[in-house]
Amino acid sequence: MVSVAALLVGAAGTYHGGVTADSISPVRKRVLLAKPRGYCAGVDRAVQTVEEALKLYGAPVYVRKQIVHNKHVVTTLEAAGAIFVEENEEVPEGSTVVFSAHGVAPEVHEQARERRLKAIDATCPLVTKVHHEAKRFAADDYDILLIGHEGHEEVIGTAGEAPAHIQLVDGPDDVDNVVVRDPAKVVWLSQTTLSVDETMETVARLKTKLPLLQSPPSDDICYATSNRQHVIKEIAPECDVVIVVGSTNSSNSVRLVEVALGAGARAGHLVDFASEIQDEWLEGATTVGVSSGASVPEDLVMEVLAHLADRGFGEVTEFTTAEERLTFSLPQELRRDMKAAAAARAAAAAVVA
Repeated sequence: MVSVAALLVGAAGTYHGGVTADSISPVRKRVLLAKPRGYCAGVDRAVQTVEEALKLYGAPVYVRKQIVHNKHVVTTLEAAGAIFVEENEEVPEGSTVVFSAHGVAPEVHEQARERRLKAIDATCPLVTKVHHEAKRFAADDYDILLIGHEGHEEVIGTAGEAPAHIQLVDGPDDVDNVVVRDPAKVVWLSQTTLSVDETMETVARLKTKLPLLQSPPSDDICYATSNRQHVIKEIAPECDVVIVVGSTNSSNSVRLVEVALGAGARAGHLVDFASEIQDEWLEGATTVGVSSGASVPEDLVMEVLAHLADRGFGEVTEFTTAEERLTFSLPQELRRDMKAAAAARAAAAAVVA
C-alpha cells in the first residue's frame, strides 16, 4: 500500500494553517488531503476491543449493533468471527457480547445480566461523559435538552439514562417544540458527532427562547468530530469536489460532506470505497478534497488516492490543522481477563520450565 508520504507534493506537503490562494501553488490537477481524518481514539478502542475479545475468548464474539458505523470494519470483523446482532435477545445465554462505541441505555446492561451474558462495554469514553452529565443533571431535577438526531444509537443510549428528564431537539427547526417545566432549570447536552455550526445555531435559538439555559461543563461534540470539520472548512473553498470516505449511517461522515458544501466546495460526495467514485464527478475538476469519517481505516483513503492518481490527480498536498495524540485504554472487563490469561500462561510456562 502506498503511503501518504510517498504521494505528497515536495517539502510543502504538510501545511499547518488556513488555505489561501497564496499558500498553494497552482497545479493542473491536485488533491488536498485533510488531516486529521479517519480513526479517532474511541473508534480505535472499540475495534481493538472486538479484535482482542476474539483472540482471548475465541469465536464467536457477539456485538450488539455495529461496533462502529463503517461497512468495511464490520465486514472485516465478521470474517474474523464476530457476529453482529440488533438486540441482546439474539445472543445465546452465557455468551460474550460487546456493546458498540455509541453507547447503550441502562436497560441494555440489565438485559445482559438477566441473560447471563459476559458484557464488554466498548462505549467511547466521550459518549460515557455525556451519559454521566445526563444522570447528574437529572438527579438535580433539570430538564435536559438533548441536541441530536432522532433514532441514532448514541441518542437512544443517552436518553435512556434519564428518560423522564430528557427531550430531543433535532436541529434548529425543532426548537419551537421545546416545552420545559422551569426555564431556570434547563441544560443542553448533545450527540458527540454533530455539525458544530448547526449545533451552535440550535443552542443560539434555544437561548433566545430560554435565556437561563445552561451549557454542559465541557464540549459534548467530540474533539475528533470538531477537528475533521475544521480542516474540511479550510480546504473546501479551494475544491471543485470533496470526497469523504465513510458510510451513510455514520453521522460524523455525513456531516463532513455537509460542512464541505457549506464552506464553499462546489460538490461533495460520500463513498465507502474508491470504486464508488464516478468519473463524471471529476469532469472539469482541477482540485479534489479528500477526507474520511472517524470510523474509517486509512487503507480505504489510500485506495481513493490511488484511484484519483489513475485519473490524473497524482499530486497530493496534506493539510494539517491539529495533531491528535489521545488514546483510550481497553474496557476494564477485557483488560482484567487479558491480565488473568497472561498470568495463567506465565504460570504454565514456569511449570514446564
